[in-house]
Amino acid sequence: MTLHLYNTAHRRKEEFVPLKEGEVGMYVCGPTVYDFAHIGNARPVVIFDVLARLLRHEGYKLTYVRNITDVEDKIIAAAEQNGESIDELTTRTTKAYHDDMAALNAEKPTKEPRATEHIDGMIRMISKLIEKGHAYEAEGHVLFDVNSMPDYGKLSGRNRDDMIAGARVEVAPYKKDPADFVLWKPSTDDMPGWDSPWGRGRPGWHIECSVMSEATLGITFDIHGGGRDLIFPHHENEVAQSCCAHDGAPFARYWVHNGFLTVEGDKMSKSLGNFRTVLELLEEAPGEALRLNMLSAQYRQPLDWTAEGVKRAKASLDRLYTALQHLEDIEAGPIKPAAGVIAALEDDLNTPQALTELYALAGEANKATDGAEKARIKGLLLGSGNLLGLLQQSPKEWFQSITVHLKADSIEARSELSSPVLTSVISKENIETLIAERDEAKKQKNYKRADEIRDNLKAAGIILEDGPGGTTWKRA
Repeated sequence: MTLHLYNTAHRRKEEFVPLKEGEVGMYVCGPTVYDFAHIGNARPVVIFDVLARLLRHEGYKLTYVRNITDVEDKIIAAAEQNGESIDELTTRTTKAYHDDMAALNAEKPTKEPRATEHIDGMIRMISKLIEKGHAYEAEGHVLFDVNSMPDYGKLSGRNRDDMIAGARVEVAPYKKDPADFVLWKPSTDDMPGWDSPWGRGRPGWHIECSVMSEATLGITFDIHGGGRDLIFPHHENEVAQSCCAHDGAPFARYWVHNGFLTVEGDKMSKSLGNFRTVLELLEEAPGEALRLNMLSAQYRQPLDWTAEGVKRAKASLDRLYTALQHLEDIEAGPIKPAAGVIAALEDDLNTPQALTELYALAGEANKATDGAEKARIKGLLLGSGNLLGLLQQSPKEWFQSITVHLKADSIEARSELSSPVLTSVISKENIETLIAERDEAKKQKNYKRADEIRDNLKAAGIILEDGPGGTTWKRA
């Protein structure tokens, strides 16, 4: 089967054919680093991580670019509110973002350009747009003239009224048209700014991605991804800038967008008290469970984030790791994804079906009696897990540890973290010491003490399992 993706630009599912045989360039809009990443920020990271894994599995040489927006008005406001420099804020929040995404088993992109590294390129592209009659100066600003592009709005399919009503469009008296958007804006002395032909200032948000994608992937590339909320105005404006700067040359060939995310049935909002950061969720569940919960819905569909959903995801992983635990003494056969998992992902990243195939493999593992069959299934389980970014630990690691971040209520506290920390209520060493004490108590026929140790551990969430090879344990 061949990979098919839904292309937003054409409103249909299409066979994926790369621009250059054997190679793929993919750009995904990354974070604006002014605060901790929330679960809505994390969904595209997980989705496009699966796509990246699939493309590499298919044999493509992938250049996966995900940017860091480190100059933007929200950053300026947050730094002022926190009483710290912009460099301090962006360094800390970028590190926090990396830590949180690593906890979700998301692999690093091939390239991660920062907006502040590409200011010269932005100035050059803006100058081109002015020369070609697609942009104009007004009161220290440079704006894109939407009327200079006849098919502006084609990506989103919006008409003129829709473009202005309800969108993030700033109405200003210096605009020729209310839909014109900012390419460059003036900076006061206390704001970050760079010298330009139009005075000291800073770039608009949209121009940043146009320039960073061109610098890393070229004028035309294969896949541009992001959340559905970015289709308009961000991605629409990227298309306008890039195509007009290069005399109509194609920009991204496939536009892939993930659906919206709600929390317990409502739009995520700080005012509703349901704003969930990845950091907070990692204090409640392992990152792998959060990842599986995100993959439980097909990427283009809405995802309602619920505590019950996370609980089910954790239980599903328990079953998968239990199946691997039954195969621990078996050397895995060829580690490769199951055909059903590949077919599901090639069908527009149908992760729910891929998970169904994975669960079926676990069922086969629990029933298998033949050694060769067990080895084959173990290889398929591990290979399929790798493709989905799951089953990345040994069963023992999964059941004997929980992955959490230290509690941090501030950016300053969060900056102390370098990585997810393995921790527990009772340390592994203490658990094993108590198991040894229990074994000795049973040898001395002190069954009361042996039962007391077992019951105390159970109350602490530690389950003991006695077998012919001795006592093993796992966390409930």
